[in-house]
Amino acid sequence: MRPRPMRERLTSARRWVIKVGSSLLTADGHGLDFDIISAWTADMAQLLDDGVEIVLVSSGAIAEGVVRLGWSRRPDAVHELQAAAAVGQMGLIRAYESGFERFGKITAQVLLTHEDLSNRRRYLNARATLTTLLDNRVLPIVNENDTVTTDEIRLGDNDTLGALVANLISADVLVLLTDQEGLFDSDPRSNPDARLLERANASDPSILALAGPSVNGLGRGGMSTKVLAAERAAQTGATTIIADGRVPRILQRLHAGEALGTMLTSDQRPRDARKRWLGSQLRTRGALVLDAGAREVLTTRGSSLLAVGVTDVRGDFHRGELVSCVDAAGVEIARGLANYGAADCRRVAGKSSEQFFDTLGFMAEPELVHRDNLVMIAR
Repeated sequence: MRPRPMRERLTSARRWVIKVGSSLLTADGHGLDFDIISAWTADMAQLLDDGVEIVLVSSGAIAEGVVRLGWSRRPDAVHELQAAAAVGQMGLIRAYESGFERFGKITAQVLLTHEDLSNRRRYLNARATLTTLLDNRVLPIVNENDTVTTDEIRLGDNDTLGALVANLISADVLVLLTDQEGLFDSDPRSNPDARLLERANASDPSILALAGPSVNGLGRGGMSTKVLAAERAAQTGATTIIADGRVPRILQRLHAGEALGTMLTSDQRPRDARKRWLGSQLRTRGALVLDAGAREVLTTRGSSLLAVGVTDVRGDFHRGELVSCVDAAGVEIARGLANYGAADCRRVAGKSSEQFFDTLGFMAEPELVHRDNLVMIAR
């Protein structure tokens, strides 16, 4: 067999975010797999010695809690999930801390919610905390704060969290360790001739179509969430690797340039810090429907959104909240911070900026969304 080419892009990568999935951590649902955790901590400790900065995003708290509580399956009720997370997080962090202590490495626990990342001040505080830890050669272990999250502030899955953290700290590499070899051109569980994709463009819609949902009851993610995470991580120019976490010394081998798993990149240009924050937010409060002219101006000229190009206003939002900009078919073109609340937007929709004062009695800004607070959605 012809050897696979080396990946030079990873050998020089300085800052990594590594995400570990529940299916790997919990030994088929029978509690934490301490042997594989021990192997990963040894692997990461070597990377740290080689000068790589690492943030670990780890699933497994709820899955470990379910086992510790003696439940036969992952529950659906929010209060039960939160109880399982509270119990399981203790064992998860203790396992990692014990593993890294063998090599004299200091760890820290960081729990995040969507609310922490959607609020600009808290976003910057989280970034400052993580970068300070990295500057002091501490390995942060990040998880979603499942003990307090509700549907309104839930990030959804740790693949998404891994991508958001990669954007937060401007990581070079996002590694998504899973129980699959990588992304295939068809489902390897049903097609023995399925071919592993060595490289792919995360922004290619056909790649997302190849990905499937989770096939076990331990985690919330699947291969589709990993492809979406890769596209999101590309906002900072990060390269994403989907690889089998059971492969011996997987992280050191990736760092050495060995072509394992699937490498996902994107042809979109990296965004500046503020636009990256806007694009990383997962929830909008409403939508502004654009006519064909406004759609063209936003997509080709990078201009601000004026009221004259808005045909409809959906939802209930306040000034400064995040809104989607969608075309007549409902396809999201961009998102940004509204200069006016929903009620005022409805009153001025379709009007020129010169009519704002007569219509509203004031004019805060001439645009509904200024281009500095507007980010395009790559498709």
